[in-house]
Amino acid sequence: MVRRSQGALLAFIVFALSVPTGGCAHDAASALQRAALLADTGRYADAAELLRRHLVEHPDSVPERRLLIRVLAATGRMDQAQAEVERLAELVGPADPRPWIELGHALELNHEYERALEMYDRAAAVSPRDPAGPLTGGLRAARWGEAELARPRLEEALRRDSSNARAWHALGLVRLHLGDADGARGAYDSGLQANPNSVENRIGLATVALRLEQLDEALRQYDAILEDRPRFADAHLGRYFVLIK
Repeated sequence: MVRRSQGALLAFIVFALSVPTGGCAHDAASALQRAALLADTGRYADAAELLRRHLVEHPDSVPERRLLIRVLAATGRMDQAQAEVERLAELVGPADPRPWIELGHALELNHEYERALEMYDRAAAVSPRDPAGPLTGGLRAARWGEAELARPRLEEALRRDSSNARAWHALGLVRLHLGDADGARGAYDSGLQANPNSVENRIGLATVALRLEQLDEALRQYDAILEDRPRFADAHLGRYFVLIK
């Protein structure tokens, strides 16, 4: 049984990479930003109306329709959100994971976590090379505290795309939570290979070293962090803790 989410899912964002180029780019970005601001201040009806007006003029706009799905779901209008998901699926095609990811978010906003995870898995199935479906399912399950559900999904996402340092860090946390310190260390190492500047993965390695009482290794990781970021307070605290031990 998936436990209730302990964090708010609803993060209204502008999907900048999806904003069309050309003369309407400014208008599209403006519509997204204004709708996001309205929703973020609790004016969901106004946000939905603004997005609907925009979609009448620009029916092929994917970012605006995705945001509309979340706005509708946030106010419990799941029938309307479902209809927008279907329109989005028609727009992007059957092999695109985004409609099912958005439906998963919508279900999660209404506390239907098992069904949400089913939609993230469906997104993974319809697009077997795209990491978005399993990555979303893995990250959300990890956020719920469901490490056993998160682990295989994060591993699948990284099988599809091993360059995501953030996903490696999440997998490291999940493995460590499940008592697999060696597996966590492997994930953090892979995260650093993906992005040598990934501080969170280096902190993860220090955490594993502390868990295993490998104080010299923990100190080495904190020193490496401080060499690049000499004012990073958490690394100073970690290093001080190691020196005390």
